[in-house]
Amino acid sequence: MAEPILNVKDFSLYYGKKKSIKEISMDFYPNEITSLIGPSGSGKSTLLRSINRMNDLVPGVTTTGTITYKDRNIYGPRMDTVELRKDIGMVFQQPNPFPFSIYENVVYGLRLKGEKDKAVLDEAVENSLKAANIWDEVKDILHKSALGLSGGQQQRVCIARVLAVNPDILLLDEPTSALDPISSDKIESMLLELKEKYTILIVTHSMQQASRISDKTAFFLDGELIEYDKTKSIFLNPKDQRTEDYVSGKFG
Repeated sequence: MAEPILNVKDFSLYYGKKKSIKEISMDFYPNEITSLIGPSGSGKSTLLRSINRMNDLVPGVTTTGTITYKDRNIYGPRMDTVELRKDIGMVFQQPNPFPFSIYENVVYGLRLKGEKDKAVLDEAVENSLKAANIWDEVKDILHKSALGLSGGQQQRVCIARVLAVNPDILLLDEPTSALDPISSDKIESMLLELKEKYTILIVTHSMQQASRISDKTAFFLDGELIEYDKTKSIFLNPKDQRTEDYVSGKFG
């Protein structure tokens, strides 16, 4: 049995006095896609943002419990959040390319690290855009603005930007919800290929998407983790009635 790359233990998060996530414990393993499902406001995006400390940017947030990545508590006093976010990359719901060329978007993180070697940057651009399943579409326009691309293309460039710094874990917060079905399909195909190299956590409102691409699925409700199991079990044989009601569409 592989060791988990990420361990969440008794983790709670408060916005001021409001408890948004309640004592969540779960393990995530290399080369797996885990879908986080549940109605809006159930805590799934909050948990995702906690895993690379994006919630630090929100005033009044406090946490209890631990999130351990490679045997280090990411909320420990000596954790460098900049380094952490290189290892645990995040892709958001709305594509957010920088107002630069496609090329400069992809190498952004490498330039921050001080990389100046053009051959290294060129190789990273090609490899990352290929991994993000968009190289053939943009290889002749690398020095044009990323803002001129379609929404689906922009989202894949944003994924390439995360991949360029060689993360271990990819966090995706509803990455296809703003996209058309064809673009969504391209991103799903890409994620199935990427899991050979990465651990992937995806928040999704689409039950079909969760059932198509994920190895495991976690169902959240009102800040609690109700059930976490192999995806097939969650959809075909859930242990909790609330899970069954949600995946069968009785509420949500």
